[in-house]
Amino acid sequence: MTTMTASAPTFDKAARLKQLPPYLFVEIDKAKRRLQAEGKDVIDLGVGDPDVPTPAHIIDALKRTVDEPGNHRYSFTEGMPELRAAIAAWYERRFGVTLDPKTEVLPLLGSKEGIAHFPLAVTNPGDAVLVPDPCYPPYRSGTIFAGAEVVSMPLLEENGFFPDLGAISQRAARRAKLLFLNSPNNPTAAVATQAQLQEAIDFAKSFGIAIAHDAAYSEVAFDGSKPISFLQLPDATSVGVEFHSLSKTYNMTGWRIGFVCGNATLIAALCQLKTNLDSGIFQPVQWAGIAALEGDQQPLQQAVATYQHRRDLFVDGLAKAGWKITKPAATFYLWARIPTTEPSIAFAARILERSHVVCTPGVGFGPSGEGYVRFSLTSPTERIQEAVDRVAKAL
Repeated sequence: MTTMTASAPTFDKAARLKQLPPYLFVEIDKAKRRLQAEGKDVIDLGVGDPDVPTPAHIIDALKRTVDEPGNHRYSFTEGMPELRAAIAAWYERRFGVTLDPKTEVLPLLGSKEGIAHFPLAVTNPGDAVLVPDPCYPPYRSGTIFAGAEVVSMPLLEENGFFPDLGAISQRAARRAKLLFLNSPNNPTAAVATQAQLQEAIDFAKSFGIAIAHDAAYSEVAFDGSKPISFLQLPDATSVGVEFHSLSKTYNMTGWRIGFVCGNATLIAALCQLKTNLDSGIFQPVQWAGIAALEGDQQPLQQAVATYQHRRDLFVDGLAKAGWKITKPAATFYLWARIPTTEPSIAFAARILERSHVVCTPGVGFGPSGEGYVRFSLTSPTERIQEAVDRVAKAL
């Protein structure tokens, strides 16, 4: 009897994945690891991952609850009632916004998860989604995964890095089902004005468009400023939702906890989607989130002061080398116009090879990011100073 040996099958990734540009942080990490393998001391100012530890009272809340057997079972996708109530109370204290914790609040496995899934919940294949350019990459990738069309809105310095809504074609506006906004902005660090956000609400109402406002950096603001919430504005909840993250506010990036608030219909759609995709946040992490929102806010104030000091050190240090960078009012990023005519990828590569400092090419956030690079301030202050000295020499 002859035994037939079948050849190994070949597999290909889904077409939707082929539509994605390379996730730039992965490419940068490869270059960084190569230099480290060569024995080079690399300072990574690429990814925004806070180096300041999670506050002790948040960790203590996790420790207290992780030994309780009742917290080991599946949690509900919509989150514990106690967490939803704590989020609503935080919104009331911080922004003066009243939310129904049952219908207008939804905890997330980090805001990135909710943002990336949101187009799947509220758009159909062929719909248009208005996406800032440059932008946080999940706005674009989530749209592609949903089968919708990305319509880019250039963020230009002369417009304060806010979309020019008047430049959107009538055809695109009529086809659009979703508009992404982000303030304080990643990567540009720009903070939207009340008038700009109100203009977006009026625009969305005119065309029946949902707004997804990403406010992950609202609490990382400098010089005494307090960015406003999109939901503070009249009629905001009639058209949209706002995403927040405990990652940046409370140095909890690895914990994966965030939330979205606002329009009850949009919240319900995302919750229904998530019910079919995940089983909620580990309950001890939810208790830790409650401790973060309700507990001592002094560690947040100290972290913001640290970032502000690093901002000043970085910008002032490079100014002495002739590189003029505007001091951001919020976020822990510096969005810097390149002081040469070379492309941002080439400039970032040159800085990396000469100074062993990682920065992110602006074009990685979208075509309109060309001509800029982004530095993160999430490394120890002494390393920031070393990076400034190295980059100044490389220039």
